Parts: sequence; structure tokens; C-alpha cells
Amino acid sequence: MRRSSDELAKMRKAGKVVAEMHEATRAAIRPGITTRELNAIAAEVIEKRGARSNFLNYHGFPAVICTSPNDMIVHGIPGDYVLEEGDIISIDCGAIIEGYHGDAAYTAGVGQISPTAQKLIEVTERSLWAGIEQMTKGNRLNEIGRAVQKVAEGAGFSVVREYVGHAIGTAMHESPQVTNYWPGVPGPTLKTGMVFAVEPMVNVGSPETFLMDDGWSVMTADGELSAHFEHTIAITDNGPEVFTLA
Repeated sequence: MRRSSDELAKMRKAGKVVAEMHEATRAAIRPGITTRELNAIAAEVIEKRGARSNFLNYHGFPAVICTSPNDMIVHGIPGDYVLEEGDIISIDCGAIIEGYHGDAAYTAGVGQISPTAQKLIEVTERSLWAGIEQMTKGNRLNEIGRAVQKVAEGAGFSVVREYVGHAIGTAMHESPQVTNYWPGVPGPTLKTGMVFAVEPMVNVGSPETFLMDDGWSVMTADGELSAHFEHTIAITDNGPEVFTLA
């Protein structure tokens, strides 16, 4: 769906709240902090900015952010997990302003991390930006995934296929989906006013996943590390505009 200038202005505001949630949680990441404490920090930002959470109570999800350490890919529930030196942690945040959504994620290291973990984080973020570069009017949607896949697999990693990006607006998850790989067809033509959440999930090992008994936490099937980066981006006449940057 193509959004009006007024709708885009509201989504920019939501995106700025998400960016602030990123800044606040990233600054707090250290050995000894719990994922529940990170959730409380993000919740304070939402309250301070007069926003609403789009994660809390979404199909019963009990928190305002997702916290996914190490071999957890996405949708981790904040709780008693204590971050340790050498961990990596993916933080996914969302906010609603005046009925419009923002959604973004990042992965960060906790203290000193392994060279493999560092490379994984860097490649996953680079794959996101490679996808964003494809978000120009007249291009085709699935060129985003082709670019993501090329960067991730070119570095020797794998791209998760079961979980993908999406259009976003008055709902957090709208159609069409945005794959992080080339699905074999070019997909819809990108037009000014369209907004998408692009979110590569990249694994050190195989792309296979499994769902934990909590019904939310998605793990790598082989126990290898995974990283996740995401931004909310609009198609404009002047190229992609990232709403969830600080």
C-alpha cells in the first residue's frame, strides 16, 4: 500500500521512538544485565515518548521488545537470562504513534566476542544495507532479498527462510512479505509511498530453525550463532528513507 505524506510523517515519528529504544538498550548491554531489565529500559522510552508498544500482547507476546541471545534467531521473551561476556544479543523493538508502526532490530556483542561472532554481526548489518540500496522506485521487491542473500552467503553464512520482512503501516505485519533471499520471481514493482520492514536473519551454520516450547523463541537447528538486523524504510522519489535511524 502506498502511504500519503501525512501517514509517512506519523511513521517517521514512530521510527524515531524505535531508534531511541535502540540507543537506550544498546547503551545498557553489558555482562550481568538481564533481558528483563533491557525490556524495562525500552518500556521507559515508549512511555516517555507517548507511544504504544506494538509487541506487547501481540498474539499474547508478554513484552515490549524481543531479546534473542546467541543461537536464538528471533522472538526471544525477556526474562531472567543474564548476559555474559562473549554473548551476542539481538534486540527487536517496535512502537506505534497515532496508529502507525515502526519496527527495527540490531545485534550487539556483550564485552569481548569471538571473531566469528563479530564477523556475523558485521555481515548481517551489511546485508541489510545491501537490501536497502535496492529500495528505489521502479525496482522489484525481491531484488532486496537477492542483495541480502549475496552478501550473507558470499561471507560463508546462511540466510533464514522461514522468517522474513514485511510491509508495515497501520499494522505491524502487512503484505507483501520481503524475503531475505531470491525466491525465483521478481515480485511487485516498488512505488513511492510504499513502506517495508527489511530484516535479514543470518546464521553461522545451516539456515534451519526450530521453535521452542514457549511458542515464540526461534533457535538455530544446529546451535550455531545467529544475528538479526532490521529497519523500517520508505520508498521515495529520492531513494530509500530509513525511518528507524537515530
